[in-house]
Amino acid sequence: MTDAATTPAAAIWDRLSALPRPRLTDLFADSETGGADRVEMLSGRIEWGEGATAGGIRFDWSKTHLDAAHLQAFEALAEACDFAGRRRALLDGEKVNVTEGRAATHTAQRGMGSVADVEEAAALHERMRLLVEAIHQGALGEIKHLIHIGIGGSALGPDLALGALAGDFALVDAHVVSNIDGVALERAFDACDPATTLIAVASKTFTTIETMTNANSAMAWLRDNGVADPHGRVIALTASPEKAVEWGVDETRVLPFPESVGGRYSLWSSIGFPIALAAGWEDFEAMRAGAQAVDRHFAATEGRANLPLRAAFADQLYTRLRGCQTRAVFAYDERLALFPSYLQQLEMESNGKRVTADGAAVGAPTAPITWGGVGTDAQHAVFQLLHQGTVETPVDFIASIAPGDALDPAHHRILLMNCFAQGAALMAGAQDADPARRYPGDRPSATMLCDDIDAATLGALIAFHEHRTFANAVLMGINPFDQFGVELGKTIAKRIEAGGESFDASTQRLLEHAGLAR
Repeated sequence: MTDAATTPAAAIWDRLSALPRPRLTDLFADSETGGADRVEMLSGRIEWGEGATAGGIRFDWSKTHLDAAHLQAFEALAEACDFAGRRRALLDGEKVNVTEGRAATHTAQRGMGSVADVEEAAALHERMRLLVEAIHQGALGEIKHLIHIGIGGSALGPDLALGALAGDFALVDAHVVSNIDGVALERAFDACDPATTLIAVASKTFTTIETMTNANSAMAWLRDNGVADPHGRVIALTASPEKAVEWGVDETRVLPFPESVGGRYSLWSSIGFPIALAAGWEDFEAMRAGAQAVDRHFAATEGRANLPLRAAFADQLYTRLRGCQTRAVFAYDERLALFPSYLQQLEMESNGKRVTADGAAVGAPTAPITWGGVGTDAQHAVFQLLHQGTVETPVDFIASIAPGDALDPAHHRILLMNCFAQGAALMAGAQDADPARRYPGDRPSATMLCDDIDAATLGALIAFHEHRTFANAVLMGINPFDQFGVELGKTIAKRIEAGGESFDASTQRLLEHAGLAR
């Protein structure tokens, strides 16, 4: 194992640590063009489609503390970490998940990967498309409702997409249930007619205790309400099709996906079934098309011009060099209300690690805590801390030029003005004789400005953050594709269920008070 202190990457980190730390306003003031050249240097756009399907996203990182010296050093770091080689291995379907000895083939689900992986994905997508069309045509009887049962990425991805895309034009009324708390499932039951409800069970192993407990309760609900063959109303979404058949699902209603597609990257696979069923196959395909545009950019663009990599440069600047423990994400669009929650799992489950890919201690901060909300609501809650608190927090703003409503244009105009004003205020601050009314400024932010929030844009936003997460992992030398940290608590819960064991005094007393001690 190489001593991290002697690696070329370590020397570049030292070089980065020694760079000056000017204020953001000074970085703009130093420009002879009033900052226009800085904006040009730190902005970029990814586009897709033609004519009516055309769209794009503008990415502006100029209100961060990145400058030419940082970009040059971070490019050297990416080279020292073999970013190009790691990227190629990912996109070629090599075994990049070293601790579990497998590939990470989520990009193959949208057309970029090894020939075999792409062909397999295409075949599985065709199988899903045919089943979705059959359901829409009445093959399973009248279907008005869908209850999608999963947890983690198996639920978050579909829930995000359904909230952003389906709206009032849903072909099927869809409800996503992830929590083992029975209240969540009962609320879905209350909104659905069991005579016209389909159940989707999403579990990679088809053994996840939360998911399977909810699925069994859904079967009981159908049975108790007169459905003669509850299992005949189930669509299984899994990497373990044999387990789904054992549980009682007919193999014609099992939609497999590869073991190499991780849960938090899985909505491109059959886990996207509720999106295709409720929003329509065209929207599911458009999501994949937007993601493909980002994949092409990520695969073919080098250095600072690679926008997910550039975002990772900023992430590393704030997490490792400036000690920022959190990163905030605010979507100034109600359709993206779940996007911060989606990113929480993607980023913290992927990069919340304490060892490198070869098992050595990382020796520096890895993933920050991702959190956020929806503007303008968040302005009246957490922005007090962002503007005047003592904790430096880089902020990402996401907004759309086109509104998602048909009301007075004043609604969207005020929304966008607030979004842009917050970024300007965080950077500039304001002086006042009264310290309580003083804003220090120099608070960093980035802005992702979308042409519209449609299926392709949603796909592009998600793929951008997938690649951003991977780029961060490369710069830190960690494996973003395992998630052993989620297992320990589950293991202890199973030991509690089995009984016959004592735990620490606090846990034991809690179990006794709850009537769970055995």
